[in-house]
Amino acid sequence: MMLKKVPIQEKELEDYREFFANDLMLEIKKLSESLSGKKIVHINATSRLGGGGVAEILHSLIPLMRNLKINAEWHTINPPVNFFEITNKIHNGLQGKNDKLTESEKKFYLKQSEIISKEIEKLNASLYVIHDPQPLLAASFSKKIRPAVSRIHIDLSSPNSDTWNFIFPYFSSYQKIILSIHEFINGNLPPEKVAVFPPAIDPLVAKNSPLKKEYARLVLENLGINPSQPIVSQVSRLDFFKDPIGVIKAFYLAKKNIPNLQLILLAQNLADDNPCSKKIFREVKRYTRGDPDIFLFYDPKEIKYDNDTLVSAVQTASDVIIQKSLKEGFGLTVAEAMWKGKAVIAGRVGGIKVQIRDGYNGYLVSTVEHCASRIEELLKDKSLRETFGRRAKKSVAKNFLIPRLLRDHLKIAGEIMKK
Repeated sequence: MMLKKVPIQEKELEDYREFFANDLMLEIKKLSESLSGKKIVHINATSRLGGGGVAEILHSLIPLMRNLKINAEWHTINPPVNFFEITNKIHNGLQGKNDKLTESEKKFYLKQSEIISKEIEKLNASLYVIHDPQPLLAASFSKKIRPAVSRIHIDLSSPNSDTWNFIFPYFSSYQKIILSIHEFINGNLPPEKVAVFPPAIDPLVAKNSPLKKEYARLVLENLGINPSQPIVSQVSRLDFFKDPIGVIKAFYLAKKNIPNLQLILLAQNLADDNPCSKKIFREVKRYTRGDPDIFLFYDPKEIKYDNDTLVSAVQTASDVIIQKSLKEGFGLTVAEAMWKGKAVIAGRVGGIKVQIRDGYNGYLVSTVEHCASRIEELLKDKSLRETFGRRAKKSVAKNFLIPRLLRDHLKIAGEIMKK
């Protein structure tokens, strides 16, 4: 089977009431009325928790839609392993990397997409929401997959021309294309088809619920980390665009003036669609030079804590959080850290720029040297860290929580199904 239906846990919208601003609850309920009983299907590459932002979002969004009496379903694709090696190249090419596909890779991607399409059309949905490049072509192989929305979570602002010329025609099968920020609308996409709204985090999942600092410090101690010494962390899958080597370089520069500094790279390999991570892991491992103050977590089998506990403990107990991305669709880990009241230093790219206001609720950086100087500055100024953290949490509460994202999805679905 090319599709797997994802089992859904129940959630109650009422449990989120404290996170609703003004009349958002009423707006959501009104928007859901016309969608009651409608079958809305989301398709993506993986459902594994910790396996990427899309999975994290759908584990919350789908249950809340179902709580509103919408017949929402979530299915993941299940192609051969080398399919994801090809879509990883497409992902990188769409974000500007010179990662060209061979003709045989294109043919394989097309063939597998056609097979996936035949499975999706059997779902007989009222609306199909197709996430990212992996299942993107499905709507082009079947007119039964209508109406359909393409939800692209990555940065399309300056794609590799070869990749873009190959992929772009397939967007024509979609009624709407949802992007995370306006900057991602490149010149080719028809403006009338594009909708823009950022992702969001769920404040009630274990990873984002408050964790006592004492417990977080205990978790780190059990992993061999000294919580009484300064800690900087990056929580990210191993991906070229997350720039783990750049993080290590910045750490080494900052360590010259803060000799007891520790670095955590929490990069557990939980994604089914990231086959290149092992290669990057080997490169990163070499770059750490066996430094006892660098803690690289990659294999979940070697760690006794579940991913949610580990992420929450690392973000809670760290003094500064880094997300030194070179490209970033949004960066849910930034929002997660900000929600925990942390000072974040992040790349001046993509969706990070709508989260962090430089010098107000965090820092944006473009170079290794700049990142290192900001690490030193924040570690030496606890008051500034706390000020950034308070402002960061307020920003996430206002803009980047799941109720707002639910509203945005319901609005798009209602507009499309009215036509």
